[in-house]
Order: sequence, then C-alpha cells, then structure tokens
Amino acid sequence: MNYKKIIPNQDVRLKILKSTEYIPDKIMIKLQYYLKTGRKLRLKKPERFTEKIQYYKLYCREEMMTRLADKAQARNYIKSKNLEEILIPLYGIYNNADEIDFDKLPNRFVIKLNNGSGTNILCKSKQNLNIEETKNIINSWLKNRTVKAGREWAYYNIEPKIIIEKFMESEEGLIDYKFYCFNGEPQFIKISLIENLNNVTNNSFYDLEFKKLPYLTDGVKGIERNLPEPKKFDKMVEICRTLSKDFPHVRVDLYNLEGEIYFGEFTFYDNSGYQLFVPDEFDYILGEQFILNN
Repeated sequence: MNYKKIIPNQDVRLKILKSTEYIPDKIMIKLQYYLKTGRKLRLKKPERFTEKIQYYKLYCREEMMTRLADKAQARNYIKSKNLEEILIPLYGIYNNADEIDFDKLPNRFVIKLNNGSGTNILCKSKQNLNIEETKNIINSWLKNRTVKAGREWAYYNIEPKIIIEKFMESEEGLIDYKFYCFNGEPQFIKISLIENLNNVTNNSFYDLEFKKLPYLTDGVKGIERNLPEPKKFDKMVEICRTLSKDFPHVRVDLYNLEGEIYFGEFTFYDNSGYQLFVPDEFDYILGEQFILNN
C-alpha cells in the first residue's frame, strides 16, 4: 500500500502518526509492516532482513545505539575511534533556530536535525536564503515531528538539536556509500546518487569487490552508468569495520570526494525495515547475514 499517495501531505501524515503514539510499539510495528510490505510480520522466527529489523527495534536496547543514532553525539564516537579526520567540518549545534547567528555562517552550508531523516536544508547561497522562512521550517521540524513515527527505539531519547555543517560538493554530484555491516563486517554497499540531500535519484547494490549486483530498491531506478571504484576504497571498508564491530547490524554511510572520506551517519533501522527489494530474494540474502542472539 502506497500510503504517500493516499495521504500526500507529509504534515498530515505526521499528525496522524503523532495521534497514535499511545498504541504499543509491537502492535504498531505489526500494523505498519503489513501496510507497507503487504506481508504478515513473523517475529517468532524472522528470516527476512526487514523482519529482523522489526525484531531489532523491539528487543535490542543498547544505550550506545541512541548515542550513535544522534548525529551530534555520533561525532564523539567517531573521535573515540581516532577517526576525527572523517568528520564533516562543523559550524555549530543549536537548540532552536533563534540561536543561529546566520551572519557568522559562510555562504554555503547544510542545516540538518540530529535525529531527523529527510530534514535537511542545503544552502548554496546565503544571499538567496530566506532566513525567516528557514527558521520557521526548522522550528516546525522541532515542534511537529514525532520520534515514534517508525517505532525506532534508538531515537526515543534523543534531545532534538540543529546541526550546521560544511556544504559538501563534488563535480560528479554527491554519492552516498551506504555499507551494510553485520557483526563488524561490511557485506554489501548501496550506492545512492542524491540531489539536495533529501532526494535519491538512483541507487544500486554492490559487493565488496565493487561489482554491481542485480538487486534494487523497489521504486528507485538503478544506476545505469558505470561507477569507478572510489579512491581509497579499501580504507572506506576498514573504517566501516572499525565503526560497526560492536553491533549485530548497523549501516555506515560515507562520502568520498576524490579520496577524501567523510562520515555521513549511522543507521540501525534501514528504511525502518519497510522497504521492498527487487527481486524479493535479496531480503532473505541480507537476512542471512543478520544474526540475532536472544
């Protein structure tokens, strides 16, 4: 069921989700899984990757997951692993939009929420930025978003903050390398070509030898051109091993600008575990790598 077509307005969808916060997670997750995948959720014996993500949401309660899901706190974890050089230069962290002194910001920058998904503002020219409108958007995010939209436990106790970072750009466009890591070992990469940080235009899955695999995310076009292996690819893999070794599963997102590697984010619940794969067998292939204990 494509709920975005039924309720196209995101604000309306968020208000509906906020009004259902009282419903227990297990009931809501089963309902959402059925509505978004068309399948009944099997929690007693999950086999699919998407089923194991739901189990992960409900039963894995590691405090470290909350720290890493918080994009502001995650920076400290990166430093603790002696990888400070992969952090995107930071201009500031703020509690609300009124704290931001736009006069002190450079001409180009990126605004994002520390606990958000799809909540990014890409400023390519401060002269053309409507500051009051920008403040209203940010404060609306802070006021109206519900942390329980996808019932992703790791986000429940994150204090919302605004992060402003350096604008990252490349002549080839920004490429997001999403490493699917299981027990400290990257196994697959989803490479996304993106626009404006919010819109994925194409994506495809690759193996660790950088060969494109015949698997796609349903509803998103695959990458048609041949992508060369990025410079220092081996270093990207090693960084993912270092950052993921404490968890049965985490997705580590990196950027690579002509060999300069930058950290994007940690994601424990890839697309909230509600995405469909084409062909469907890839859901099982990923699921085989995801070992759940207890």
